[in-house]
Amino acid sequence: MITQLSQIVEAASSKGRRRLAVAYGNDSHTLSAVYEAYRLGLVEPTVYGDKAEVLRICREEGFDADAFAVVDEKSDVRCVELAVSAVATGAADVLMKGLVSTDKYMRGILNKDAGLFPPKGTLSHVSVVQLPGRSKLLCISDVAVIPQPDFKQKTILIRYLRETAAALGIDCPKIACIAPSEQVLPAVQSSYEAAILAKMGDRGQLGRVTVDGPLSLDVALYPDAAREKKVQGSAVAGDADCLLFPNIESGNVFFKAATHIGGGEVAAIVVGTKVPCVLTSRGDTPATKLYSIALACLQSK
Repeated sequence: MITQLSQIVEAASSKGRRRLAVAYGNDSHTLSAVYEAYRLGLVEPTVYGDKAEVLRICREEGFDADAFAVVDEKSDVRCVELAVSAVATGAADVLMKGLVSTDKYMRGILNKDAGLFPPKGTLSHVSVVQLPGRSKLLCISDVAVIPQPDFKQKTILIRYLRETAAALGIDCPKIACIAPSEQVLPAVQSSYEAAILAKMGDRGQLGRVTVDGPLSLDVALYPDAAREKKVQGSAVAGDADCLLFPNIESGNVFFKAATHIGGGEVAAIVVGTKVPCVLTSRGDTPATKLYSIALACLQSK
């Protein structure tokens, strides 16, 4: 089982290089991560962006410019269109966001004519977080795409979490449906939906997973909290592999607190598309972008 983000890089490298299409790779953080991914045997990169700017950054940072195939295009929107087209037509295996804003990147992915997003599909976001002092990685969803997942979408998000956990070598992941309390509260939507999802998990309706909920965050992650609150009969409490958040606010706050305050490292991708799509913030570190590339490559067919 993979327990460190660095092991994702190793596992993805062992699969051989994937063809990476980088949308508007005009910044040093993106190019640094892509160059390191190339150096480690993860990718064969094509960068869509301003060629003069890409070559300037390579000179300043000491990157071998021959590592990148560069398609010269100054428009960020057009770069997204070209990169999306490359993966949709099979010319690339993985898509990556560069300096372009998230809304433009997502519009390119969702474009019905582009062929990357299947009809009636569900687009979502999965992150893998490495927290200091924790002995295993934590998969979480959704912190960036679906504002308020309905019940059907939650069942799909559980499938995405299961698939990501499987890529990490977790055969039957323990998924915690997060709510304000471990008590079932009929007036709180996240609470009663979590209880229904847990029962569906018991009956095998959600695939090979162990689902429990509602669980508060501390009960899901810490055995001491589960014991103190006398949560009994749960195989998930205190040992969750995955967290399903009830809405984007709670998920995003956890994500940013874990990384910016808690010192965690992260890999993040968009799922539900024909190929994995790297989605990181323009301000994320090269390490986060490298781990995200590796996760996408690991899950690439």
